[in-house]
Amino acid sequence: MLWYAWVFLVVAIIAAILGFGGIAGAAMGIAKILFVVFLVLFLISLFAGRRRAI
Repeated sequence: MLWYAWVFLVVAIIAAILGFGGIAGAAMGIAKILFVVFLVLFLISLFAGRRRAI
């Protein structure tokens, strides 16, 4: 999932350089959402793994 966030970030940067503002904004929004989802899932799995070990 983190890979998709990076891909959308790169697409947003390339689109912004080429002047496609709408596409760049949409890709950046998707990248932000995917990164937050990845971070939340990582934290949940981190805490769930600690609970089982104890």
